[in-house]
Amino acid sequence: MTNLPVIVGFGGYNAAGRSSFHHAYRRTVLNSLSQEKQAETLLGLASLMELAKPEGDLYRDLASDDLVDAQTILTRYRQYIEDHTLIRRIDDEHFDPDRVPSVNDLTISGNEGNTFSINRRELPQPVPANWETETISDDKIKVTVRGEVGLKATSFRKLEVQAAGILPRGFKPADKYNSRFHPRGLQMAVLGASDCLNSMGISWDQVLKSIAPDEIAVFAASALGQTDEYGLGGYLQARLKSSRPSSKQMALALNSMPADFINAYVCGSTGTTGSMAGACATFLYNLRLGVDDIVAGRHRMVIVGSAEANVSPEVLEGFNAMSALATDERLAKLDGADEPDYRRASRPFADNCGFTLAESTQYFVLMDDALALELGADIYAAVPNVFVNADGYKKSISSPGAGNYITLAKAVAATQAIVGEETIQKRSFVQAHGSSTPQNRITESMIFDKVAKAFSIKSWPVTAVKAFVGHPLGPASGDQLSNTLGCFADGILPGIKTASVTADDVVDENLNILMEDAEMAMDVAFLNSKGFGGNNATASVLAPNLVEKMLSKRYGDAAIKEYHTKREVVRAAAQDYDAAASGGDLRVIYRFGEGIIEDHEIEVSTESVSLASFPNSVNLKMANPFGDMTD
Repeated sequence: MTNLPVIVGFGGYNAAGRSSFHHAYRRTVLNSLSQEKQAETLLGLASLMELAKPEGDLYRDLASDDLVDAQTILTRYRQYIEDHTLIRRIDDEHFDPDRVPSVNDLTISGNEGNTFSINRRELPQPVPANWETETISDDKIKVTVRGEVGLKATSFRKLEVQAAGILPRGFKPADKYNSRFHPRGLQMAVLGASDCLNSMGISWDQVLKSIAPDEIAVFAASALGQTDEYGLGGYLQARLKSSRPSSKQMALALNSMPADFINAYVCGSTGTTGSMAGACATFLYNLRLGVDDIVAGRHRMVIVGSAEANVSPEVLEGFNAMSALATDERLAKLDGADEPDYRRASRPFADNCGFTLAESTQYFVLMDDALALELGADIYAAVPNVFVNADGYKKSISSPGAGNYITLAKAVAATQAIVGEETIQKRSFVQAHGSSTPQNRITESMIFDKVAKAFSIKSWPVTAVKAFVGHPLGPASGDQLSNTLGCFADGILPGIKTASVTADDVVDENLNILMEDAEMAMDVAFLNSKGFGGNNATASVLAPNLVEKMLSKRYGDAAIKEYHTKREVVRAAAQDYDAAASGGDLRVIYRFGEGIIEDHEIEVSTESVSLASFPNSVNLKMANPFGDMTD
């Protein structure tokens, strides 16, 4: 039998809030929810944003210290929560986009020389040839420069791009664990992976009782790496800022760290690890590694994810130099207004002017179907296929090409072979890359339309989560996947509500590009991603109701009944975590220096490797796969 990779836990954070148990998804369809679910979503955000905390049946308003009921919190803070989540203007809690520090080089000269005094420890070594020095005191040096002298003058500038998909205001990952010297992206990785593992409702120790240490894998990456002052940005700028690189900055900057941190500090895995970068398709590239390994039987459990926190002046200006971002000026011009509408900065498939940078962390636990049933894991979806193809020869490295036609067509064809034509034609939808650039809206809609026509799909529903949370680069399709799980759970597809109509040049004869939320029960989703450099990927995702029918056919009704009994216990544990997290207790897992495997705790024989802290051993009984070629 071919193993079916099923999702049994998921979590993370983006501009919409916490991903697990569909909280972030529900923020994107807030007004289409029941009053009960709206309240649950908003109260969870109030806690995450440090506005209020539950105390029994009441809530503590953290600003006034009042103890009030839930309705009072909703009345006081609903508008604030809505205004300070999703895409919005970068606020001073992140950095001030109107006052970004800048350094200007100046050259001054004088016939009589320029004289100044400096601290002795600030004297450059070696002393420049045109400097004359004179001791003033033990600490002070008088300097006279003959000829020209270069100066650096600090000033401030206003960014042309001020919209971004940043975490909800008041939510500070650094405060949730001992995060000293960790780049923000890795802080988010720790929190996202913790949310994911906690959402399973199955302890890590319980999982390890059922599998060997090498039957686990972690595949995760970021696209750019960690670019802030504690990573790449810090060590590249250190000497220019009269500082020195630290011992941590180089290592923590690597784009493999969203996987390495999870192994080292969250789950303590000794299994396979890997990080595959594919620009904006990075998450799907890593998902493909996990799916393929489970299908092939190389691993029984895989953690897949991505974390990226690159909303910084340098990265914004880099993408803006490519004319890739929605600037304030272009946004205002779109609306014929004097000021930009930051809330509507991202408008996939509508008249738009560039993408909106964001930050996000998204992690998922996948198991083979047999292990999921054995443990009673709650199955949120299955991922049978992820396809990746390049564009061939390109005129511009950032332009789209042929590869995405191949990935989407293969995904639809492979999934149709599993679920049949009717399901694909009537109960499937697309989570578009939807970057909100003029080029993307044309090329991606054309791909969707051609594939829909080829497979006789009429009015294929299309949505795009970047309209709400922006484009976080590596984790972008992680946002798509967590949003898709919410669509399966609630039966509401989020419309692209940042615009009212599609652009005239969008190709949509066979598409239904949703501009408003739509109640649609779907069985299949296709996640599409297009990355710079020709990095195209498409994944197919099967809804849990469809997965359960498939499992019933494979294992029989008796086995499924037994599974349901186990699942009730798991669901209760998962809901306990959800209630705690909604109240502010995120139960962050960070095991620095704990459970280290010492050399004397490792036993090696010809048949196995045993580790003291793992209940099962690594099997070394290996057959010769090339027996027909060897003696």
